[in-house]
Amino acid sequence: MSVAVEEAPVRRAGDIAERVPPRRHGTGRFLPGTAAVLGGTAAIAGHASLYGNWLVDDAAITFAYARSLAEGFGPVLQPGAEPVEGFSNPSWLLLLALGRLLGLFDRGTIAGIPDYVLFPKGLALLCCAGILVLCHLVFRRVVRRAWLATALAGAALAALPSFVIWSFSGLENSLYALLVTALASVLVRAVLDGRTLAVPVAVGAGVLAALAALTRPDGLIYVAAYPIVAVWLGRGRWVTVARRAGLSVLTFAVPVTALLVWRLVVFGRWLPTTSVAKRQDLPTPADMMATGDLVAYAGAPAVLAVVALVVTVRARRPWWWPVLAVLFVLAGLAAAAYSVLERDWMAQHRFATPLWVLTVLIGTLVVAEVLRRSRGRRRIVVTATLVVAASGSLTSYAQSAHDFREQVDVPACYVADRLGRGFNAYADILGVERGTLLLPDLGGSAMTSRLRLVDMAGLAEPTIAAFLRDSDKSGLRDYVLDEVKPTFIHSRGPWSAGNGIPSDPRLSRDYHVLYRYPNDDPPNGDWVRKDAVSSQQALAEAREYGQRVLGEVDRRSGGWDTRHCGETLHPGQTEVGTLVLD
Repeated sequence: MSVAVEEAPVRRAGDIAERVPPRRHGTGRFLPGTAAVLGGTAAIAGHASLYGNWLVDDAAITFAYARSLAEGFGPVLQPGAEPVEGFSNPSWLLLLALGRLLGLFDRGTIAGIPDYVLFPKGLALLCCAGILVLCHLVFRRVVRRAWLATALAGAALAALPSFVIWSFSGLENSLYALLVTALASVLVRAVLDGRTLAVPVAVGAGVLAALAALTRPDGLIYVAAYPIVAVWLGRGRWVTVARRAGLSVLTFAVPVTALLVWRLVVFGRWLPTTSVAKRQDLPTPADMMATGDLVAYAGAPAVLAVVALVVTVRARRPWWWPVLAVLFVLAGLAAAAYSVLERDWMAQHRFATPLWVLTVLIGTLVVAEVLRRSRGRRRIVVTATLVVAASGSLTSYAQSAHDFREQVDVPACYVADRLGRGFNAYADILGVERGTLLLPDLGGSAMTSRLRLVDMAGLAEPTIAAFLRDSDKSGLRDYVLDEVKPTFIHSRGPWSAGNGIPSDPRLSRDYHVLYRYPNDDPPNGDWVRKDAVSSQQALAEAREYGQRVLGEVDRRSGGWDTRHCGETLHPGQTEVGTLVLD
């Protein structure tokens, strides 16, 4: 069955001449669309289930801040710590804190599932359902069989590992994509109704852009969406265009400025510590070509097929062409945001989530239009070409999903066990009542550690963030080893080579080795300050624990990362995953 557009009489609305598919009345017209939304949501959930209980460790950083807010300690990583903005997703943080206040998050289990897993993934599923509802609202205005278009869009999103993985990672991606899709839906329907320059549209676009900016820093770029569309459709009504664009920007600016003032008052800086630590800078020409990676990921044949369909549709200028123009504006902004952001260590293009949704919207619309205009043999050829192009992408997606499931990005539960509970046990064995721990992974450890954490990555440590921004490795080592003097140190992987702390002669002078990863150069492992060790017997017991228990955690980490890590996460726990002790 093909997706088709039904012709209808032209009516004039402002400057846009549009043809709207006739609206059917009665409850029956809602059933196919509802089924399509639910089916697409179920398909997305089915794909997400491949990754089990996995949550990326960076998400647990926000979990820790949400706990502190809900418990009345303020925006701090741990109770009693100095306020540091080690998060970059205020709106997602508030949702998690609200969930904790309502007893739905960070309290225990729900139907036998830890709520620190269930609640963020449940929010993500609701956001994905909302995305499909918004897509359906767009399709209803253009496509006769909107339910079929919605089903195709849901299937496409469910097939994309990048979209599913990061939507269900515990991070804010699903909410961010929902807000950008809502902005697209508002602008598309305003264009079709000839209400682009209406005050409610300008205000609504500003509010949604502000919410996107409060969900991710790169969401700031969407403030440009409404002014661009207004200028494009204003057609000489420049005074009205200027007023409405100014109103939209002002609406955006009020909450965003409030956030900036709050940040300055509470944290004493204009930028979050995360941006400083990641050395976010102005984009280079090479950065602007980063979207080429997304083309390769999506599959070049599929992308070329969609581009060819867009060119075909553009040549014929269907009555709903302004819809595509609006979506291209938003997709261009999403691509620019992706290109501007500094690449990080996480796989599967985590910054591309809203761009995937916009691309699926565009692709579904152009496929529907080309199939509507095709007849007989031509329709068969177009369909066969699309199937062949999509099959290559689906094969690649299946491999990406499999590879990620086998080696997920740093799981919060691994960090909770290895660095949180593990170092709690070290401290108990050694009799350390109050201590500090320098480490590179902050999420699961902040949820479980009773030690004061010092963030080697600088996300929640302003001084270290400044050293990283300035690439001052020697200054960082002097600060850590001569001023902070952490009780415990854990270092591994790129951090050991990147900052040189494990190779510094002061480490062997002032610290005992508790556990060393075998055959690593520079060295990786766990250390404790010599002046924190009460006896050689306690040191021997701590070393034995590291080899027996924490070494097993590391050895099992490759195929053990989609589990959960107990019914609750709270400071002071020492029992690591049960599989280690089997």
